[in-house]
Amino acid sequence: MPMVSVQLGARRSGPSVPTDSAGVARLADLRPGMSGEVIDIDESVEPSTARRLFDLGFAPGAEVTVLRKAPLGDPVVFQVVDYEVALRKAQSAGIRVRRTA
Repeated sequence: MPMVSVQLGARRSGPSVPTDSAGVARLADLRPGMSGEVIDIDESVEPSTARRLFDLGFAPGAEVTVLRKAPLGDPVVFQVVDYEVALRKAQSAGIRVRRTA
């Protein structure tokens, strides 16, 4: 197979989402169209921010879908429950999810 075909194939599939052995990833690592189930909010997140994220619907068991990213990648729009929420990468990096799609 020519080298160009291999490179184009790798570009189309894109980089994989970094996950641990249990299939857990950071919400910030998901790409548009991917979904996940919220597992928890990392302890490194400031308590007031963690409470606000929880109030916005990022509670354990909630289904979150990445809808779109800004041109420079920040902020990102997520669908959680029945509405859309935009979060910065720093905020979404503290939310751990298990990929579902």
